[in-house]
Formats: sequence, structure tokens, C-alpha cells
Amino acid sequence: MNLPRLLVLTDRTQCDRPLADVVAAAVDGGARAVVLREKDLPDDERDRLAEQLLTVLAPVGGLLVRAGAAGAADASAVHLSAGDPVPRPRPGLVGRSCHSLAEVTAARAEGCDYVMISPVFPTASKPGYGPALHPAGLAALIPLAPPAYALGGVRPTDVPGCLAAGARGIAVMGPIMRTPGTVPAYLAALEEEAA
Repeated sequence: MNLPRLLVLTDRTQCDRPLADVVAAAVDGGARAVVLREKDLPDDERDRLAEQLLTVLAPVGGLLVRAGAAGAADASAVHLSAGDPVPRPRPGLVGRSCHSLAEVTAARAEGCDYVMISPVFPTASKPGYGPALHPAGLAALIPLAPPAYALGGVRPTDVPGCLAAGARGIAVMGPIMRTPGTVPAYLAALEEEAA
């Protein structure tokens, strides 16, 4: 798996400028993988947005992952919700969101390349997915999962606990969408723990 340890998830509703500009700032700060969510957009608008983000990521060899099974037919990498079917033909990289033991074991059984386990910490963007797992809950799920990313309320100071719990890396949406200048702090925390 050639995914970096930081995955950036998009949410244009949290941005104070166009999403492509926010992603460009995150890439300037060192981000190399972006999961394009924006599932509420019509397919043609989402496709145009994907092209803009590919233009931003291409010069640094970055990766764009499309969220959701719909419209993923031409995508080389997709990120699925817990209930999405795996697209056919199967893309080269398939990830899945997981929130429970049943979901992580199902993701492993179907051969997902990675999972995002959430919510690790309390966050307003993950309502209805149960209480926060915290590092102990994350650690209980990781041995049964494909390579896992911690998602949900993760701040740079939380990175050591997530990695100690066994996470391959972290996935971040809100903090980076609101302040893309935080990317270097996340990357520094990931590098410090890897050293």
C-alpha cells in the first residue's frame, strides 16, 4: 500500500475559500493523499472538482481517493462507507470507513487495502456513530483490521496515542479544512513517532 501516513478528507462546507485552494495549501504543507468526499454534489460537479484536485496533486505525485461507490467506475482509488458495495471492476485501492468490530472484520474479509476507524475522539462531524473509541478502543479493533487510520477529532497532540494503539496513520478533515496550515504539525507528529 502506497498511502502516506496522513490522509486529508475534504469538506467544502468547513472551508473559508474554494476547496481547491484549501487542498493546494494542504499540499504545500506536505499532504500527499486527499479523499474527495462532497457526496452531495451532482456527479458532473464532483468530477470537475476531482479534476481540479488532481491538478493540485499531480506535481507532487499525490493521490486522489474518491469517496463512495457512486461515480467510482473510473477511479483508481475509492473510499467506501461501511455499507457501500465494492465497485466492479474493483479499483486498484479500496478503503472503507469502520466504526465497530463487525465492520473492521468485514473489511478485512473483503480484502480492503485500508480502513479508517472512527470516531477516535469526540467530533461534531461523526454524529450517530457511537461514543468515541479513544486509543484503547482503537487498539482493540486494529489487530482485526486491514492497515488502519485513526479518524475523528484527532489533533497533532493525539497522534502519538493513535500510533501507539497500532494505527498506520491518521485521517483528518475539519482541522485541515478550516486551517490547512496545520498539516506540518500533523506531519511532524507522525515523523516524530516514526523516528
